[in-house]
Amino acid sequence: MSTELSPHVSDITPGRGALRPARSWLHSDAPSLSLNGPWRFRLSPTASGPEDFAADGFDDRGWDSIPVPSHWVLEGDGAYGRPIYTNIQFPFPIDPPHVPDENPTGDYRRHFDLPADWSDAERVLLRFDGVESLFRVWVNGAEVGSASGSRLAHEFDVTAAVRAGGNTVAVRVHQWSAASYVEDQDQWWLPGIFRDVTLLARPVGGIEDVWLRTGFEDGHGRIEAEITADASAFPVTLRIPELDIEHVWTAPGEIAPLDVPDARPWSAEQPRLYEATVSTAAEAIALRVGFRTVEIRGDLFLVNGRRVVFHGVNRHEAHPERGRVFDEAHAREDLARMKRFNVNAIRTSHYPPHPRLLDLADELGFWVVLECDLETHGFDQVGWAGNPSDDPAWREVYLDRIRRTVERDKNHPGVVIWSLGNEAGTGGNLAAMSAWVHARDAGRPVHYEGDYTGAYTDIYSRMYASVSETEQIGADGARSPLLNCTPAQSARQRTKPFLLCEYAHAMGNGPGALDQYEALVRQYPRLHGGFVWEWRDHGLLAAAPDGTPYYAYGGDFGEVVHDGNFVMDGMLLSDDVPSPSLFEFAAVTRPIDLVFDGGKVAVTNLRHTADTADLSFRWRVEHDGVRVASGELDVAVLAAGESGWTPLPPVTPAPHAETWLTIDVALASPTPWAPKGHVVATAQLDCTARRPVPTVRQQADWQPCDGHRSLGIAEFTGGSLVRLGDRPVSGPHLELFRAPTDNDESPSDGVEGSDDSIAGTSHADLWRRDGLDRLTVRRIGVEHTQDALRTLDKVSAANSAVWVMMESIWSVEDGELELRVEIEPSHGWRTVWPRIGIRFDLPDVAAPVDGAEWFGLGPLESYPDSLHAARTGHFTSTIRDLSVDYARPQETGHRAELRRLTLTSGATEVLRIRTLADTRGRRPGFTLSRHTPQQIARAEHPFELTDSTTSHLIIDAAQHGLGSRACGPDVWPEFALRPESRTIRLRIAAG
Repeated sequence: MSTELSPHVSDITPGRGALRPARSWLHSDAPSLSLNGPWRFRLSPTASGPEDFAADGFDDRGWDSIPVPSHWVLEGDGAYGRPIYTNIQFPFPIDPPHVPDENPTGDYRRHFDLPADWSDAERVLLRFDGVESLFRVWVNGAEVGSASGSRLAHEFDVTAAVRAGGNTVAVRVHQWSAASYVEDQDQWWLPGIFRDVTLLARPVGGIEDVWLRTGFEDGHGRIEAEITADASAFPVTLRIPELDIEHVWTAPGEIAPLDVPDARPWSAEQPRLYEATVSTAAEAIALRVGFRTVEIRGDLFLVNGRRVVFHGVNRHEAHPERGRVFDEAHAREDLARMKRFNVNAIRTSHYPPHPRLLDLADELGFWVVLECDLETHGFDQVGWAGNPSDDPAWREVYLDRIRRTVERDKNHPGVVIWSLGNEAGTGGNLAAMSAWVHARDAGRPVHYEGDYTGAYTDIYSRMYASVSETEQIGADGARSPLLNCTPAQSARQRTKPFLLCEYAHAMGNGPGALDQYEALVRQYPRLHGGFVWEWRDHGLLAAAPDGTPYYAYGGDFGEVVHDGNFVMDGMLLSDDVPSPSLFEFAAVTRPIDLVFDGGKVAVTNLRHTADTADLSFRWRVEHDGVRVASGELDVAVLAAGESGWTPLPPVTPAPHAETWLTIDVALASPTPWAPKGHVVATAQLDCTARRPVPTVRQQADWQPCDGHRSLGIAEFTGGSLVRLGDRPVSGPHLELFRAPTDNDESPSDGVEGSDDSIAGTSHADLWRRDGLDRLTVRRIGVEHTQDALRTLDKVSAANSAVWVMMESIWSVEDGELELRVEIEPSHGWRTVWPRIGIRFDLPDVAAPVDGAEWFGLGPLESYPDSLHAARTGHFTSTIRDLSVDYARPQETGHRAELRRLTLTSGATEVLRIRTLADTRGRRPGFTLSRHTPQQIARAEHPFELTDSTTSHLIIDAAQHGLGSRACGPDVWPEFALRPESRTIRLRIAAG
């Protein structure tokens, strides 16, 4: 057995034999051979198995076959172990640098033929672009090295080991190693060779590395070239045909900056790239060059002299079947989808992505914060004792990681910030990383959120700062100390640009308050936006016992420790379906702002670079959601940052309908990421002539009764509704509960809340404590008049002394059946409520309710602090599509500000409901589902919700907001629902 690594894989060096310095990931015409494809594979339960497999003549015919790239835990239907999800926790004892003897270890073997024409190569390199977590490599029985750094590239010189004809490469991969202590990112632990493996023939006189540093100032581009090659390789030629550049350097000492007067700048909005080649007689390197200058001027972050606002997302590499294995077609569509939803920036949380992703980001246009493969978050569990970030023994590990990150990706114009890593505490090793980056690349600033005092980074960065704290950070003249900072440190941080590297935790149904953060960014220039956590859910495709597919999360694979569904925290669901939060994000971060004022609209171009010449401004007028007129506004072309006024078309309000003017800002021609007509911004103006709400008819002469009677289309037994028309219907039942969202289930930190929160207790726990999920009813009385019926119910829960009085009055008004419900809580309620509503149950009949048409807000769900994506109009949906398949079932499907609702069964109308505004002009919303909130709350996965043809309609007078409390601020007080009296008025007709 080799003595280089102990059986426990506790060596904390970054590896042995991998080439240093690292170099760029380049597109070269030098010969290469992909070793992707089927490899022989066996899995051992420990790290100390025999190494006979690496021998040249080892017989591997009895081994299994596994694809490379892949993760072995996602292959073999569970035969090779199972995935593990943790957010902070280490899935092994915290005993750095040691890991357990129980250390799954994969042995790989691959046979290949060395091309005959490689005999003239100066060197042969074996490149691994990603292996988790530590691996050792043999070629033809000779060990060539080892490496750690799972998301980093490593190259080995195998010139002496390869031979003409047949060759064998053997790789041993350990799931756990010392490196695992610095790779504790919030994601699945997925071992294996998961990125490309390539054999490279390096020619005599070739180019080892190229860095074309670019700039753009005063209308001119600039190139500073760094060419790594032997002197014998010169002359070296730079060609950029589109710019008529052909420049020859005859010796290394002649390389000087080039002025490029005809270059156009690169930006995320106008990602102008120029095809370039750098060549010698032996090799040509192809690059795409973008001209841009990154600088910090005072407390502003600028690219090409203009302030950047990051409307960004944190992006993990995640796929429900492939894990972190890269698929270019899927990645391209993923980035195009980001562009369609107004995402302009990516933080590569928390490691460098596959290098091709950055090519795509350059091409499609994204500001990129490129993050190093580093996180030690599990040490937080032990008060950061033993954290490697301040241990000199780990310094070379840290430096090796940042070198490989920067060197690999330094040519990308989209990379505008280097990030040292994430949630690794602080310490001298991080400071050393920053010093190395500053010395190597003065053209990009350094970011690391954990440097709270700003000792070694260039940007003040925070996670999940509340709206009020973010405003304090942005406001001029604020002098109170910042979090974890002394007054002097606070003063230093206030001189820097501010960035929310994570905010608006998009877990489940949420987040709320995106608009409040965006408003602050527009108000305070030093606030440069941020990155939503995160882009997509990380669900892994699995099957329930009955074969039903679902997306699994932590705990679904029998993990000893795990963090549950905290891995399901994206604006994109695991199956690539945008959640409502992504539509809300797009509406809030719209690049064009529209503000109505009388008969005109102010148009503001919020873009960084692009003018509005590529956009069309279309208008339409609708009466109760039906289009009656349309056209296009004549808007003058506005440069980035400019505003202008445009007259609105004349609009005549309809006498008996709501009249709405809608303006859509759309692409005037197709782009690589969206078709012509794609809408980037929308605004609506209510032009309705105000009409009085029908007054409440005061009933007199109420008389007690048994409640058995008919009233219009309604039939009652004991005062309870049993039928509407020919349909069995029960209700109204008071509904104060909603299936808790992930934010509702998150405990309060006791610092900032919307109610009298108890530190360590969630809203959902308080709701269950108060019995909102198990209300019982005591009927106090039933009364009637000739054309009305009244019930009075006292609603409360077991072991509770607080209650709600609910008065329901049914009457016939103007030939229509009207229901008015008055809801009044007692004193003594101690927490916010999830909702105030009434529920109707429509049991299964021959033709169950399976759809809805409505006039109100839509088409997607909407909540008090998440309304910007909603518009007023006429919409239709199946009952299935009204809900979102969140990975953990929870509250979903609420549509606010309902005017009219028609329940349908196929093409048949079942019931028609019209809402009447209360005395404050507020209208209720609705939810239509096959399951009650209580049934949804009991399910951990969608497949656990049994099939049902019974429909449940909830009419909500109000809903509690969403917030971001799963990892961030609670619901803002303005959108918190406190116990209060409410009125719901409905007019109901049979279909």
